[in-house]
Amino acid sequence: MHINMTQPYVKTTTENQVTTIEFFHPAHNSLPSDVLANLAQAITDAGNDDATKIIILKSGGDRTFCAGASFKELVAINDEETGLQFFSGFANVINAMRKCPKFILGRIQGKTVGGGVGVAAATDYCFATQFASIKLSELNIGIGPFVVGPAVQRKLGLTGMSQIAINANEFYSPQWAKDNGLFAAIYDSTETMDEAVQKFAAHLATYNPDAMAEMKKMFWAGCDDWDDLLIERAKISGRLVLSEFTKETLKRFK
Repeated sequence: MHINMTQPYVKTTTENQVTTIEFFHPAHNSLPSDVLANLAQAITDAGNDDATKIIILKSGGDRTFCAGASFKELVAINDEETGLQFFSGFANVINAMRKCPKFILGRIQGKTVGGGVGVAAATDYCFATQFASIKLSELNIGIGPFVVGPAVQRKLGLTGMSQIAINANEFYSPQWAKDNGLFAAIYDSTETMDEAVQKFAAHLATYNPDAMAEMKKMFWAGCDDWDDLLIERAKISGRLVLSEFTKETLKRFK
């Protein structure tokens, strides 16, 4: 299947009970609202699909895993309702991942920023390459990692999350991310990582799906309020992005 690498997409393929969901955007896999909505729907659909036992979440291209939210959409926000809708996009993806009864394996081929770190953190088991540095850049532009914060904190703990949230201008190494619980394994190349991901997924597909669904519930215990929590967090970001401080900061980033 030929993919046009100039157009954004979310595509789903299933083979031997392993479903791969791939998202792409030509601007370093930054995610505008429509791609986020399609991604949340694809995850929900795979979770409900009897032919799917394991999900692999990946992005297209061979460099950046995800540059976070769409900057173009961010600078266009002019009222609280639009801000809430915009920041709810990542909330909906994370909640879809949380509620999905199948294990979601993350495949992180390169740098991941902001919302992308939240997506990686919401996977159940995450593979990465030596190029997969992470950064929570939100404070840099006058907001904060409010929506993705709970997912990142769940994986890294409050200490790890607060370190990368406060030090918003610096990339943290894949080894740091592994030491702090975000990544399960790091590989020298995308090729060796993909081999490992496929082998791991194929093995998991032989397990009892009911046992895995019960384990998933156990891993995500205590997060039942996230439907409300993440929307409340989206409101905070939506309010901050309208502030004079943030508007001026965003102009400089342009």
